[in-house]
Amino acid sequence: MRLATITNWAYAITVTLTVASGAAMLMATSTEKEERQLVAQRYLLDQATSRLDVAVLGATDLARQYVISGRPADLTAYRQELASLADMEERTRSIRDAGASADEIGALHDLISSTDRLRDAERLAFSAFASGQRNASIESLFSLDFERELDGLRKNVERFQDRLDHRTDAAVQQAVVASKLWRTIAELTLALTGLVFAFVLYFVFRRRVLHPVVKLSDVVSRLAAQDFAVEPPTYDRIDEIGDMAQALRVFRENGIVRQRLEHEREIDRAMRDSLSRMTERMHGCSNVQDLVRVVQRFGPEFVPQMGGRLYLLDDARDILTEACSWNGPVHTESEFIADECWGLRRGSLHRPVGAHIDIPCAHLNIDSHIPNSYCLPLMGQHGALGMLYLESEDDAKTEHVSDEYLRMLAENVGLALDNLRLRETLQQLAMADPLTKLQNRRQLDIWLGTQMEETERSGVPLSCAMIDIDFFKRFNDDHGHEAGDAVLRAVGGALKSSAVDSESVFRYGGEEFVVLMIGRDAQGAIDRAEKIRAVIAALVVEYDGHRLRNVTASIGVASAPSQCSRTALVQVADAALLRAKRKGRNMVETAAKLEER
Repeated sequence: MRLATITNWAYAITVTLTVASGAAMLMATSTEKEERQLVAQRYLLDQATSRLDVAVLGATDLARQYVISGRPADLTAYRQELASLADMEERTRSIRDAGASADEIGALHDLISSTDRLRDAERLAFSAFASGQRNASIESLFSLDFERELDGLRKNVERFQDRLDHRTDAAVQQAVVASKLWRTIAELTLALTGLVFAFVLYFVFRRRVLHPVVKLSDVVSRLAAQDFAVEPPTYDRIDEIGDMAQALRVFRENGIVRQRLEHEREIDRAMRDSLSRMTERMHGCSNVQDLVRVVQRFGPEFVPQMGGRLYLLDDARDILTEACSWNGPVHTESEFIADECWGLRRGSLHRPVGAHIDIPCAHLNIDSHIPNSYCLPLMGQHGALGMLYLESEDDAKTEHVSDEYLRMLAENVGLALDNLRLRETLQQLAMADPLTKLQNRRQLDIWLGTQMEETERSGVPLSCAMIDIDFFKRFNDDHGHEAGDAVLRAVGGALKSSAVDSESVFRYGGEEFVVLMIGRDAQGAIDRAEKIRAVIAALVVEYDGHRLRNVTASIGVASAPSQCSRTALVQVADAALLRAKRKGRNMVETAAKLEER
């Protein structure tokens, strides 16, 4: 049987018992009212007979007192007492209205007749008293017949009251019994109604309130613990339980949305923090290699669910080469032509799959499907500098990756790379000779400051070759300064191309060059200077379609610590150069040993 059917039957029984209990209570109340009416009727009848008895006996006493004392006041009181008694019809009407029966009314008439006979005897006594027969009047009022009549009156009153008491007691007893019966029925019905109501209330409370509340309480506890996986029970009821279930469903849905938003905010906060720290570290980089290490370190933290590569553009070959990678990207090569990337072509983020399909780049290794990849060009003030490549095998892992953050990442990396390139360019302009592209004298001073201490600490010899182009002024005088510049560029290029790993070439100033050699002693430096002189002598320099005369050079060589101290190395080599020029030029002259000098 369904719960609704049981509940409806229980409601019907409860209502029926309640109506029956109410009817019994009304009947009990009615019998109690009848009982109260009977008691009131008895009281009225007793009061009426008592008044009659008192009035008759009181008048008799006043009549006797008057014939004895003869005082007018007693006569006046007697007459007032008689006036209080109504005539026969008036007195019987009050008794009838009080509810007396016909037999009781007849007995009351006999009682009043006895009373009237007493009044007649009293009037005769008053007549005798008035005629002067005082003793006769006293004797008549105190005679045996008068007393017998007075006793008869009392007996009639007592008999009348006994009849009244017997009848009213029987009626009251019957009313009491009926009242008790109906009250008992009402109490039993009411108790049964309460029992059924309690059962219905318990059943309804347990099935329709307690069970749902327990389930909803469990749901509330889990929702309070942020466990939004719980499913609130469905109660399609228009009551508080249904409202609570609906409210919990709404709260759960809002909690899921709020949890998703909080998760997205946490991801957003983490990405902002990673980007901020990455940008701060990139600003502190002093060269491109530092920048590469920063990107390699923070790239997996910024997009941990994706593999990536940092490519740098080789302007000379127009090729992108891998600088670093993380999380093992597999769908692109470590080196490819710049024109193969649509991101670099367009200068913006390129993604071949996603919400809006696009053309895949040629550098992608496509087998069965197009990978979920991002090409983020690194742009500078003068064009492309490189590219950030990101890929993911699982599209679900990238659903929270914001294109805006990826663009910000590429912009910051591109800006830092552009700043480093600009810094390197400025540094090269400050430290390199613009004509020969060799390191200038400023760079020579910096190089000597670091290498002198290092070679002295390690005990490695350090040698210097001071080179001067012979008769350089003639090139300027005969062909102009541009021809002299061509000679300087040719000599500088020859020195740079012929230099080995342990050598550094500098333009000292004018037509003078310096070659510093680490690890070469005096003899080794002389041998190396002779090769340099031969390289210069073999140069063929053309200007304006004409071949210039042969270029020769004079070289002064000094070696530390065998020939001089490291701090005086350049000055001693310069002194040796002066001796070579005095001896006829186009030769190598070495400094004297330190003990000889």
